[in-house]
Amino acid sequence: MIIESILTSMAPDGTINFAPMGVEWNETTIVLKPFLETTTFRNVRDTRAAIVNLTDDAMLFAQGAISSPQFPWVPATVVRGAVLEAATSWRELEIVAIDDTPPRSRIEARVVHQGIRREFLGFNRARHAVLEAAILATRTHLLPADDIRAEYARLQVVVDKTAGPREREAMDMLTGYVRSR
Repeated sequence: MIIESILTSMAPDGTINFAPMGVEWNETTIVLKPFLETTTFRNVRDTRAAIVNLTDDAMLFAQGAISSPQFPWVPATVVRGAVLEAATSWRELEIVAIDDTPPRSRIEARVVHQGIRREFLGFNRARHAVLEAAILATRTHLLPADDIRAEYARLQVVVDKTAGPREREAMDMLTGYVRSR
């Protein structure tokens, strides 16, 4: 099963990278699949650690999809890394194996610590729509523009019906980004 998360990784110099990423979820092991040219891949390869952060804040997925944001964080407990302050829960990972066959790596990791900050309330329909819009925003170079526009129009209806202010702001930001492409 793929779970959408904000993956945090730390460069050897201590710089934190925040990246929205679907991960293959299991209670004791998690598989990451970053593309080889990404900061995430380099950090995880070099430090052999990462943090999978679960959050119900759709804005973080939107910002991470179209930019390289910095979010508030606290130090991890067991591995050298950063826990997203907005995480409802997280898993600290120690890397077990890396397959760097192009174009996308397969990184197997063992959960060495987990934490819970608060209950995960889940995603309402608007949060799901923003998450899907964020994923589409990362694929503007792969998909036909007409297909993306049609999907955004469909997702906008869901946001208009069920969103709170944060989801509306996230959708507006993503729509502006996609229109500029």
